[in-house]
Amino acid sequence: MTVEIDHSLIGSVSSPFIVEVEKGAVAKFAAAIGDPNPAYRDVAVAKARGLAGLIAPPTFPVTFMAREEPTWTRDLDRRRVLAGEQSFHYERPIFVGDVLTCRVTFVGVDEKQGRSGKMEMLIQEVRGVDARGEAVFTHRRVMVYRAAGAD
Repeated sequence: MTVEIDHSLIGSVSSPFIVEVEKGAVAKFAAAIGDPNPAYRDVAVAKARGLAGLIAPPTFPVTFMAREEPTWTRDLDRRRVLAGEQSFHYERPIFVGDVLTCRVTFVGVDEKQGRSGKMEMLIQEVRGVDARGEAVFTHRRVMVYRAAGAD
């Protein structure tokens, strides 16, 4: 298999980017995924549940985008990219009003044989910390990169 993902970049970390978690963005995201949880929209409900304020849905970090594409994905052929698995780990909920500093890390590459040919699984993590520098979440995502000529 011709390796096209530059494995020497494993361990690279993107420049930091800031995400301000806004009430409208959380409400729109919750509506888009069809999640009616009132703790995303109604402060009284959130506080009655013991929360400090409105929270974001658990998959909300999929909306967090770095300003620049990471060096390890810049030159990949987008026609051969598929979304793979995702997972989320939380130290605490994401709250409306949070200002999070995020970075993307190139964690590694796994190679697999699929029905349509060989592929590389590019593993990345987006980590977010709050204004105090405390970890809030880790969003692990896998990008499937199909071999050239794979159907």
